[in-house]
Amino acid sequence: MVGELNALWGRLIADELAEAGVETAVLAPGSRSTPLTIAFAEHPAIETASHLDERSAAFFALGYAKRTGAPAPLVCTSGTALANFHPAVVEADSARVPMVLLTADRPPELADSGANQTIDQEKFYGDSVRAYRTLPEPEAANRKLRSLRTTLARAVGTATGVMPGPVHLNVPLRKPLEPNATAESVPKGVPDGALPKEFEGSDRASLADRGGSFVATVRGRAGLSDADCRRIADAVERAERGLIVCGPADGGGLTRAALDSLACSTGFAVLADPLSGHRFGAHDAGVTVCGGYDGYLSAIEAIPDVVIRFGASPTSKPLRRYLRDSGARQFVVDPAGGWREATFTATDLVVADETRFAADLADAVDRERGAYANALAAAEDDYWSFVAGSEPPEGAILADAVALAPDPTTLFVSNSMPVRDLDRFGRPRDADVTALGNRGASGIDGITSSALGAGYGTDDSLVLVTGDLAYYHDMNGLLAVSRAGVDATIVCVNNDGGGIFHLLPIEEHETFEEWFRTPHGLEFEHSAALYDLAFARTDDRGEFRERYADSVERDGAQLIEVRTDSGRNHEERRRLERAVVEHLSG
Repeated sequence: MVGELNALWGRLIADELAEAGVETAVLAPGSRSTPLTIAFAEHPAIETASHLDERSAAFFALGYAKRTGAPAPLVCTSGTALANFHPAVVEADSARVPMVLLTADRPPELADSGANQTIDQEKFYGDSVRAYRTLPEPEAANRKLRSLRTTLARAVGTATGVMPGPVHLNVPLRKPLEPNATAESVPKGVPDGALPKEFEGSDRASLADRGGSFVATVRGRAGLSDADCRRIADAVERAERGLIVCGPADGGGLTRAALDSLACSTGFAVLADPLSGHRFGAHDAGVTVCGGYDGYLSAIEAIPDVVIRFGASPTSKPLRRYLRDSGARQFVVDPAGGWREATFTATDLVVADETRFAADLADAVDRERGAYANALAAAEDDYWSFVAGSEPPEGAILADAVALAPDPTTLFVSNSMPVRDLDRFGRPRDADVTALGNRGASGIDGITSSALGAGYGTDDSLVLVTGDLAYYHDMNGLLAVSRAGVDATIVCVNNDGGGIFHLLPIEEHETFEEWFRTPHGLEFEHSAALYDLAFARTDDRGEFRERYADSVERDGAQLIEVRTDSGRNHEERRRLERAVVEHLSG
């Protein structure tokens, strides 16, 4: 009886999540989660990806959700398995990425008993989740079945809500765990209509057949009153030097049409973070989209007096300082009412749907483009002409990765230097390039898995540009290339250690080499062989461009290791930075 109930419970869970719109689940094999694993693996409407490493599995699900905007429920066994999900949960929380975790658990009576593989899983992720629930234990009872389906439907609604993020559902299960429920052995007392389709009897409508999710979440789009919109419009109308800043985006967020409409009606230039979703792709004529500001803002004497900000805090430190020191009136738009402005110089928090706010404000404002926007547009054009072909070695890799990417491409970049080089040297282009990164908590763990998860969720070409330490951190994740069937071009920038520390004062300290840059002496050809990736190594820009252009057009996965010298790279980066300022100030 227990085994039959467990199997039924797993199928009910998979069925309700499918009704709620789930199309993909990520499974980390284990014993206690057997009923869940079997249910997802056999569900006709859900694709499954299996990962042997729970940390890689969680980041794979994270990347999938970043690219698609939809959660891929994560399944694991009890004990330390769910602890390995934690880094990805932290990133999903900080970056507002939808995630649903189903962690199998021992039955309640084994808590604090010393039983094998039994830990306290209650509220395990603390404040990093939007909601936590322990699901009811399997039982053929109407109220429990309704509670189960309601909780699952609400979990998806919460994970994809105004402030998307992780939801943790703990699932206590008793032995036996192996599937043995069949259409002929459904336990007595299970009501008609409580069963998934494969157990369907003559009447399903009494409990489950509601034409979709058991509980539908209908969410409106928060807007401003006419008076509040007019107040902001008046400030925009009076601005002499206005600016729109788009930081890294959450899923969905500000649409291209709404942004272009706002930029046209205000005459403001747009400074678009590479992870904003607005640096790459087509814009309306007359909209100035700036991407090189990280390299030239220090040469711009004029400062804005009104700034409208969307998304998370910009990647660019020069931009953050520029806004901090401007003294401008800054409107930070956030539909969830969160505060993502760490300099604490913003003056107005606008709690509204970003697209609706931009469209309403565009309708309320009509002004000409001014001298400030023209100056930024001129600096933008001059900057790209000046730096073309002169990028430092690592910056050149990101410049080429963007310029030579097929249309469409999903480009995932690691933290540390790759995302900063993308910010400074990733020139806007009229192509469908979706740039992603893990900028919530900005760790270097799970980067490869996140990228492969993003690739799993799209038919785009997939490019990952990662540093050597991030690559080393997540080599386990490469197993997804074969197990999940993901094609990718993986570019590993190998400067033999933590290159970003060259940007910090510790570079001058005697401990720098051993304890901060941390050279490892590794080459990655053997890892490519282990995971059956085509491999190439180069330290020449021309050869890299050839190998990269060939790789993105080929099937399968390829690893291109690019050897660089971090010290030389940073010297050239500083030299070019000084030259840009002198050129634009001259």
